[in-house]
Amino acid sequence: MRLRLPGRTPAAPRGKAEPRPQPAPRKNDVAAPAVSTAPAPTDGRGPKMQRALRALAVTSGQLLLILAALTVLGYVLGKLWVILLPIVLGLLIATVLWPPTRFLRSHRWPPALAAAVVLLSFLGIFGGIIAAIAPQVATQVTELANQATAGLEDVQEWVQGPPLNLGEDQVGNAVDSIIDSIQGNAQNIAGYAVTGVSAVGNGLINLLLALLLCFFFLKDGPRWVPWLSAQTGPKAARHVAALSYKTWATLSEFIRQQALVGFVDAFFIGVGLWILDVPLVLPLAILTFFGAFIPIIGAFVAGAFAVLIALVDQGFTTALIVLGIVLLVQQLEGNVLQPIIQGRGFNLHAAVVILAVTAGSSLAGIIGAFLGVPVAALTAVIYRYVRDELDGKSPEVADDGTRARIDGDDSGTTVSHEQVAAPEPEETRKG
Repeated sequence: MRLRLPGRTPAAPRGKAEPRPQPAPRKNDVAAPAVSTAPAPTDGRGPKMQRALRALAVTSGQLLLILAALTVLGYVLGKLWVILLPIVLGLLIATVLWPPTRFLRSHRWPPALAAAVVLLSFLGIFGGIIAAIAPQVATQVTELANQATAGLEDVQEWVQGPPLNLGEDQVGNAVDSIIDSIQGNAQNIAGYAVTGVSAVGNGLINLLLALLLCFFFLKDGPRWVPWLSAQTGPKAARHVAALSYKTWATLSEFIRQQALVGFVDAFFIGVGLWILDVPLVLPLAILTFFGAFIPIIGAFVAGAFAVLIALVDQGFTTALIVLGIVLLVQQLEGNVLQPIIQGRGFNLHAAVVILAVTAGSSLAGIIGAFLGVPVAALTAVIYRYVRDELDGKSPEVADDGTRARIDGDDSGTTVSHEQVAAPEPEETRKG
């Protein structure tokens, strides 16, 4: 028998929760509002949004002005391209011929005589190479044409056999349609031929002007930096001089690097073609050498020509061997030779190189493809110089610790080099 204590209610049975008493609803009660996880707005949000929109509008206007200025600049350069092209070609040739010219000038040769001797020697060597390969090309091209005709007949026989089993009438109709198409577009083809002849004539004129300008660049080249620095203010003069030296060094380095790469590619590919008894070895080697001056794309085109000629002359097996030789040489160049000879300040990503070549070729054809990478390299040099100047790294100071110093009076301006810092260690420059 359990005793019930006074003032206590009996306990609920186990397993059953005792219900809580609910307050009686009131007439004026309203449902509780939903709570969001987003923070409540503050009074400063509106002004901040206005300032952000104002900054965005100003930045957008600046970008539009820059794009408009670049568009106008591109239009002006396009109109002046006839003048600019001989200047650029003359500068590129001058980078190749300046070392021997400087050597002769250092041995007290008159500037005009040194420039003339070096330029005429260059023309003599180039003309001798053309004269050496011309007879070989004239002889073997006829043989290759006959072999190509025989190859087309073999292809026709293969098309008529299994698995295609095309009849002779079908093949003949296809050939006739191609001939009719060519005849129907004869006028356009003639127009293209006239345009091609005109382009060759303009190219010869530009080349003559470039050689003439190259002579003056070699003769009066050292006067360029003092004259250009004299056209600016005292603070900007050292930057103009430093940028002139850096861009010239980059351009010269590009020509030297690509010439060395082209020579190595031409030598090994030429030896492989000679061992396999592929015709036109010397012309293909020269094409490979000049193709190196259009990075990536030039090597691909030169290798394709070599494989095609091997296919026509020797057959499928020899063409595969030539393809293997070309790929092997290109791999050795890209993975061994380029990292050794390429300077720190000239590194350009392969994607940048391809885009530069593509943009240059679309704007100015073969010449544009040739000039695309140097222009991209010079743009990179200017960008890095401005970036380092903004970061306070004194880019006008060269690796040897010297800086251009502008002196002169009304009689003329001179540029000398003064020591302002210790030379940068070789390990730091390579890093």
